[in-house]
Amino acid sequence: MTDPGYLIKNAKSQGRKVLNEYEAKLFLAAFGVPVCREVLASSVDAAAAEAVKMGFPIVLKASGEKLAHKTEAGGVVLNVKNEQEIKAEGSRLLEIPGCESLSVQEMIVGARELVCGLTRDQSFGPAVMFGLGGILTETLKDTVFRIAPLTMYDAKDMMSGIRANSILQPFRGEEAVDTELLAKIIIAVGEIGLQYESIAEIDINPLKIRRDGKPVAVDALIVFTP
Repeated sequence: MTDPGYLIKNAKSQGRKVLNEYEAKLFLAAFGVPVCREVLASSVDAAAAEAVKMGFPIVLKASGEKLAHKTEAGGVVLNVKNEQEIKAEGSRLLEIPGCESLSVQEMIVGARELVCGLTRDQSFGPAVMFGLGGILTETLKDTVFRIAPLTMYDAKDMMSGIRANSILQPFRGEEAVDTELLAKIIIAVGEIGLQYESIAEIDINPLKIRRDGKPVAVDALIVFTP
């Protein structure tokens, strides 16, 4: 993708205030952020066919322009193992208000979840956030912030700055986190904030850590400035 900015232009032309998960991942991938494989399907049969090609188990999600908080709406199904489950769960997801299609995603296996994001401070500009992710983000509030642009030193300093930084070491039989790649993700988020003033917020949560230590964005949202 030569200019991911077209995703923003297209969304704004439709009167939208966000890039949905699928679009946000395309945007982030253009900046070198690793994202999980994902395909949108308009029906349960199409979703089942895509899952067979991708390989089980998969993650099935409700997708729609107005469906930003999928988990709260019961719109995320993990570890779907066969076509029968896809058709049953897919039929249920399509009944959720705001669901327009089904997102078929590869199942990323790993015990650790981080978060990386961006918020635009009125005084200081784009501030990058990093910390514990998943359901622990709001509960433990173990996050740190830095103003962009960021260097490799800044990114690694952010990693050591969270209270639970030991989670980046070998963990429950899984490899240590690839801190070089993780640092590049953190730096890229700051660079996006500098390049696109129309972006008010970025939320990559969770940033899942594979068993081999590689971080992968499995959910993301990008919000525009008013």
